[in-house]
Amino acid sequence: MTAEGIRVSCVRAWSTEDIVALYRAGGWWKDEYNPADIPRLISGSFAFVVAVDTGSGRAVGMGRAISDGVSDAYLQDLVVLPGYRGGDLGTVMVSSLIERCLEVGITWIALIAEPGSEAFYLPLGFACMEGHIPLIYRGEV
Repeated sequence: MTAEGIRVSCVRAWSTEDIVALYRAGGWWKDEYNPADIPRLISGSFAFVVAVDTGSGRAVGMGRAISDGVSDAYLQDLVVLPGYRGGDLGTVMVSSLIERCLEVGITWIALIAEPGSEAFYLPLGFACMEGHIPLIYRGEV
């Protein structure tokens, strides 16, 4: 897929440096994270998309789906570099991930969105899950 000089592709590997830069742009990279884990993060994802500026060859966006490939999927780590935001690049990446899930029969697709981003996801077919609360593990077992 292409969006205004950007090629969006599903990949099994990508430049660690590019992906770390995208995680930093999203505010999700911590100093204690190990960049050497990026190849495993990408290959271990059900689907991993990168958006590449066709002029520079630089990755300017990414997103991934995690799934067992059978029953359900969760989209996460969707980010676009600030200079490339405001177009339809995020939409193209989410659509690519959804399409990959649907190709194998996965129809239960969810995500946890940052507050205020509902307006982006609702037109793409997502809805708020009334009666459900997202939780994260923060303690010890």
